[in-house]
Amino acid sequence: MKVLIDRQTVERRIGELAVEIAADYPEEPLFVGILTGAAQFMMALIDRLPEEMLARLDYDFVDVSSYQGTESTGQVELVKDIAIAVKGRDVLVIDGIVDTGRSLDFVLKMIRTRRPHSLKTCALLDKCARRTLPVPVDYCGFEIEDAFVVGYGMDYDQRYRALRHIAIIE
Repeated sequence: MKVLIDRQTVERRIGELAVEIAADYPEEPLFVGILTGAAQFMMALIDRLPEEMLARLDYDFVDVSSYQGTESTGQVELVKDIAIAVKGRDVLVIDGIVDTGRSLDFVLKMIRTRRPHSLKTCALLDKCARRTLPVPVDYCGFEIEDAFVVGYGMDYDQRYRALRHIAIIE
């Protein structure tokens, strides 16, 4: 493994994203994290939001699956739906990494059918070179090269997820 983005750089960028997001969501936002890759990132992001925002923030997780090992299967399946009503809410979908865009596209389409007031996206990592679907990334931590990465929620066969930095599997 080779470190791509060190812990301090990751944490600094999450803090910057928190400031941007807090400014853009003055009402009662709903954050929807895509499991399992977004869990660590989303909780770190929430931890850096201003205290006054936390009382009006709701969050939940959706679980979709499209990976087996290091390869996307191309088929996205819903494993766990969100339990919070979306209608009329300002929704921010949070993902650890946007790769082909299939998982994010699936979740965005699902949420749009529930008529949110607004719908935006946030990803710690954006791997633009692999995109096969034109999904938006409204708040992006880092654009990265086409390499298989682990850490800060991303895994290789369920390993390395808890690393506090982003590393490339060589």
